[in-house]
Amino acid sequence: MSNIEWIYAPLSGKITKLEEVPDPTFSQKLMGDGIAIEPTEGKVVAPFDGEVVLVAGTKHAIGLKGQSGVEILIHIGLETVALDGEGFDVQISQGDKVKTGDTLLTFDLDFIKEKASSHVTPIIITNGSDFEPQEVSEDDTATAGETKLIKVDKKEKQSTEKSEPVKSASSVQYSQEARDIVAAVGGEENVDMATHCVTRLRFALNDEDKVDTEALDKMDLVKGSFSTNGQFQVIIGQGTVDKVYKAMVQETGITEASKDEVKAAGAQKHQNPLQRGIKILADIFIPILPAIVTAGLLMGINNVLVNPIFGEQSVIEMYPQWAGIADMIHIIANTAFTFLPALIGWSAVKRFGGSELLGIVLGLILVHPDLMNAWGYGAALTEGEIPAWNLFGLEVEKVGYQGQVLPVLVASWVLAKIEVWLRKRVMDSLHLLIVAPVALLVTGILAFIVIGPITFTIGNWITSGVVTVFEVAPIIGGLIYGLLYAPLVITGMHHTFLAVDLQLIGSTGGTVLWPILALSNIAQGAAVFGIMLAARDEKVKGLAGTSGVSAWLGITEPAMFGVNLRYRYPFYAAIIGTAIAGAFITFSGVRASSVGIGGIPAPLSIFPESWIPFLIGMAIVIVVPFVITFIIAKRKLR
Repeated sequence: MSNIEWIYAPLSGKITKLEEVPDPTFSQKLMGDGIAIEPTEGKVVAPFDGEVVLVAGTKHAIGLKGQSGVEILIHIGLETVALDGEGFDVQISQGDKVKTGDTLLTFDLDFIKEKASSHVTPIIITNGSDFEPQEVSEDDTATAGETKLIKVDKKEKQSTEKSEPVKSASSVQYSQEARDIVAAVGGEENVDMATHCVTRLRFALNDEDKVDTEALDKMDLVKGSFSTNGQFQVIIGQGTVDKVYKAMVQETGITEASKDEVKAAGAQKHQNPLQRGIKILADIFIPILPAIVTAGLLMGINNVLVNPIFGEQSVIEMYPQWAGIADMIHIIANTAFTFLPALIGWSAVKRFGGSELLGIVLGLILVHPDLMNAWGYGAALTEGEIPAWNLFGLEVEKVGYQGQVLPVLVASWVLAKIEVWLRKRVMDSLHLLIVAPVALLVTGILAFIVIGPITFTIGNWITSGVVTVFEVAPIIGGLIYGLLYAPLVITGMHHTFLAVDLQLIGSTGGTVLWPILALSNIAQGAAVFGIMLAARDEKVKGLAGTSGVSAWLGITEPAMFGVNLRYRYPFYAAIIGTAIAGAFITFSGVRASSVGIGGIPAPLSIFPESWIPFLIGMAIVIVVPFVITFIIAKRKLR
């Protein structure tokens, strides 16, 4: 048997350093050395001739052993264990012999991108004590089964070898080690729930301050530990972790739990109410964001056609034959905003545990054409012509909630809670006759009588407050929001402002906040382009270039987290530029008619009369962050 072996790429995609993987288990090489790939297609193939030694029960990871004896782990995506196998289709079984290029599994790449924390796939040499990398690919991209990733060579045997713990005083393998780990994390009484994935034990602890990390570090079995997202994770390694977990369940009072249960328990205990609220908003609005952004982009195209941008006449005035197309585009674009409560109802009820179909119906109820349109409410109130129902002497305004966010959010929560409560108490044979009709009827009546009027008023207060701030002190408002938006992205709090943007658009016809968001994205891209031109390292240049383009197209995470926060000063340069530009455009009264693509295409969502000041703002966030970053980077990145 040869001691040298090539590990070929198991996936096609962009090759990434292991240190850049956003998970300490891999980036700190706690499991071993290796490399990572950002896949461009959902197919995993055998990277060498060998044997399948592990297929994770959740299908997200595969362990292989080559002819030289090298063992590797292919871990598709990050936190994909929580998907519980959904989106994966395994083609092989443990013990199968495979040849280089044989298909191991396929997966839904779009689904993984949407549901997992990342689709980046680490390829780890798990028996690094016996093998070490001799050569690592310098290519930027890999082709599955063809690109040589890593050349490994077997290390020379040491005179003494540390024996692997097999059994302790108990007949259960790893029983003593399991008890030691539980004691180190604070004892059984400190463990609320525990589960495991293919590489690590995952604990939801009552008090993480009780963890003895020094004791964990001294254990031969433990390769590392860390806390993230409310979970304390102990790295054990593939093949061993399930045995340790089984021993822990048998030897202690800890009971088995699912990954979702541990994740939920950890989030509940280690996130404050504000963090949990922000996460709920993110869970609701992120799924409907593509529809909103698409609608915003189409609204921008309609703005170009119907407004006099290129002269004294609009396009449809100069070319009347385009009027029908413009009107059609307006209907297509405006639908998402007109029926926004239906989109929010679908996503919110699903998030709160109810039937998403009922959520759609609830949203449509709140914008039913028989109700008075919410956009005409102000004028009708002034004229005293608001239609109303008379419910046994109680006057209830017959008003819709077009463009409103709060009414449908609260109503969706109520609907989901009623539905869940009924499902638990009504026999299965009567579900169709009782659960949905009662839940929808009760929620609908409450929405018109209580929820709608109260939340509509609160929404108007929020709208008035934001508008007042930017009317009284536009420069200060724009400066502060421009300064804070990017830091808010880091915390996740920026998701709350999408709801405010939509509320402003629904109530006033435009938003002063979204244009600053767009400028912030451009600023992050400009800063990373400064790094690209100043850096000498080709990998840094490549990462900066691709992430800069992504930021200018509205996706800032690669630029912000991959480059700017890593060096810090580009991030500071970006927020300085955004603050200056934010102050300028708010002073100039720039507003967006819709939420669109927050980058270079952003002018399409800006009211045409504000294009010139917004373009000046774009120039500011391109020049200022780029110049500051480039000057500092030329000195630091020598």
